[in-house]
Amino acid sequence: MEWDVSQAPAYSLLKVRLGSGETITAEPGAFIAGFGDFEVETKTGGILQGLARTFLGGESLFLNIFKARGEAELWFAPGLPGDIKYQEVDGKLIVQDFSYLAHHGDISVSIEWRGFKGLLAEGELVWLKVEGRGGVWLNAYGGIEVVELGPGETMQLDNFHFVAMEPSIRYKIRKFGGWKSFFLGGEGIVAELMGPGKVYIQTRALPPFMNYIRKFLRT
Repeated sequence: MEWDVSQAPAYSLLKVRLGSGETITAEPGAFIAGFGDFEVETKTGGILQGLARTFLGGESLFLNIFKARGEAELWFAPGLPGDIKYQEVDGKLIVQDFSYLAHHGDISVSIEWRGFKGLLAEGELVWLKVEGRGGVWLNAYGGIEVVELGPGETMQLDNFHFVAMEPSIRYKIRKFGGWKSFFLGGEGIVAELMGPGKVYIQTRALPPFMNYIRKFLRT
């Protein structure tokens, strides 16, 4: 398997070249184009995990599995403009729901944590658990910044800027500042993260952009 990302970082496109028998699993709707001899099969990745993604996480029940019958090249892209980053997985990786694009290898995708639905005007906080051995392609709204926290080092991160983190990171979810800041400060919920480990952050958040667009939609 070979891959590269073109059109980065604003409108990234993932191009994966598969040898005969190799597979890649992708989020529904991510497929753009395919070349060569391949087939696609739609599965839940495990019915209980699929149901959990759907009813707890708001994710699709299904994932698309692409298998090369000969040499093939497949193109994928996320729904939002931004960067794509590859991360090897040997154990577990925690990923924000809309930051999962595709994976390869012996990996399952299920719910890690769901929290505070409806506390923010823009929806909920859902983290997925990508577990097994292989690799996952992450996508972001904007660019992806990687922060490596040392042992005991902490940071506070707005939940809508979260992309992924290593399982060694310990976390708490709480409101931002006091109640006045929570309701009026425009931040809402933050994740308090403690190292050691890497945290992946996106440089843009969707809710402010949505609020900006609403100004032009009012009648």
